[in-house]
Amino acid sequence: MERYNISKYKNFYAVGLSYKKADAKTRGLFSLTDTGKSSLLLQAKNEGLDGLVVTSTCNRTELYGFAQHPFQIIKLLCEHSRGTVEEFEKVAYVYKNDEAINHLFKVGTGLDSQILGDFEIISQLKQSFVSAKDTGLVNPFLERLINSVIQASKKIKNETEISSGATSVAFASVQYILSHVPNVSEKNILLFGTGKIGRNTCENLVKHTKNNQITLINRTKDKAEKIAGKFDLVVKEYADLPSEIRKADILIVATGAQKPTVSKELIFPNKELTILDLSIPKNVDDNVAELENVTVVHLDLLSKMTDETLENRKQYIPQAEAIIEEIKKDFSSWLETRKFAPTIKALNHKLRSIKDAEIDYQRKKFVDFNEQQAEVLSNRLIQKITTHFANHLKDGSASDDSIELIQKVFQLEKDF
Repeated sequence: MERYNISKYKNFYAVGLSYKKADAKTRGLFSLTDTGKSSLLLQAKNEGLDGLVVTSTCNRTELYGFAQHPFQIIKLLCEHSRGTVEEFEKVAYVYKNDEAINHLFKVGTGLDSQILGDFEIISQLKQSFVSAKDTGLVNPFLERLINSVIQASKKIKNETEISSGATSVAFASVQYILSHVPNVSEKNILLFGTGKIGRNTCENLVKHTKNNQITLINRTKDKAEKIAGKFDLVVKEYADLPSEIRKADILIVATGAQKPTVSKELIFPNKELTILDLSIPKNVDDNVAELENVTVVHLDLLSKMTDETLENRKQYIPQAEAIIEEIKKDFSSWLETRKFAPTIKALNHKLRSIKDAEIDYQRKKFVDFNEQQAEVLSNRLIQKITTHFANHLKDGSASDDSIELIQKVFQLEKDF
């Protein structure tokens, strides 16, 4: 990457861990809150990094950026999460330069998602990009790359059916309930947590279960009330959680707490209860599974889609990959232009220096010298000359030898 004049660091890395090798507990250790991501970005900027985007979802935590060595990025992640370097190394992956670019395209287009074709990740990437930009950690390379990934994602979504029968953790959880719990419309359903996954799950519950006995609880009551108002559902106080759990036939936990919020002490042991834990890290204590009448399902199980919908989506992978290659080719062409940008800039500076000296000479030589007209004429000539050189360098046949020749002929400063 050094030859593209993008960053003061030599290499671009994608560093992270995902559902592929890290279980829910381990992913929970490295999950980052919005505050954690902001603190990480600020520290990165203070340490001199000039390009970094951080994303953290239930299925992955990844950092994309420039560094002298990937450990600079790994260290930042471990300092702002609850995981250690040793734990990270057991399940992590580090991609460099072209491999890192390829990985980001796969992630952003849903090809690397636990549920193939899940496009939720692209909106999360967009938010991560905005946060990085607000912190001053987005260079031209990252901006162009993220925009290219967004473009690929949009094109794949519009031109293929890889997201047909659209599914997500929220949708999968409702499908599980419909297939495993009889007479769902008559059951008491309690949804604890009304963040993004909670909201999506609530919408799917209302749409597919035809159940009007859904109760919402959230630590911040007004958030639950906003959703409840939309669907005419019941909202209870956070203090009512124990009593509402004992009434429930189905409990869905989708909170953002870092420690378990539901333990077996909160559950009536002689009543059948199905619990779906959609949280990262887990919010249902492992001891709940000790209760005979309770079934606990974590999102890892929900995300393992082996049904016809997922199989259907696989046939569109080659089409999606072709779209990625097309857009990646445009990105690579743009990247090549970065290689000669300093030479064109230095050439422009050199020509303007020659122009200024010549205009100064002519001004002294001629009393009626028209400086304004000379400026206009010479600036147009400089623009045309630099454009010709730029077009030559953009040509695929142009090589590093051409850059070196231009630098030599015009005696350009290489580090301009």
